[in-house]
Amino acid sequence: MSGVETVEVVQLLASPITRYAGRPADGPQPEPAGEIVGTLTFRAGLGIVGDRYFGKKAHRDASVTLMDEANLPPGSDLRQTRRNILLRGLAIDTLVGRELVLDTGAGPVTFHINRPANPCAWMDVVIGPGAMRALRGKGGVRATPLTDGVLHLGPVTVSISPAA
Repeated sequence: MSGVETVEVVQLLASPITRYAGRPADGPQPEPAGEIVGTLTFRAGLGIVGDRYFGKKAHRDASVTLMDEANLPPGSDLRQTRRNILLRGLAIDTLVGRELVLDTGAGPVTFHINRPANPCAWMDVVIGPGAMRALRGKGGVRATPLTDGVLHLGPVTVSISPAA
């Protein structure tokens, strides 16, 4: 897919903590206030300002996660999946290896889509039994921001590099 399409950013998450640590049977850490936000700020090669993975070397190629709203189980959102950007109208899971440019009006932000964000056993705990299996192949993608920028909720212009 190439060219320009209009889709929507429906939810954004930046969390200062890792809520899913240890064994899923022990349950998640409490949700901090303010995880769901109206704006995310990105720094090239570093990630999302204020997020738990910002500037962490081990997460440089996975500092931002994006997900297609159509793949979310009913009644769940980014607080359960721990993804950062929820998009409506874009089959994000098909874009591994490509560059994605999103612009919500504050200027374009470019991401390199590195790999799938595979669901883990936590999904069965926080969403419900069978969620991990249901999200296989459609759990979103892990990306690196290639440019600094800002994304807001609402309509977004999308540009995707041609497949290599």
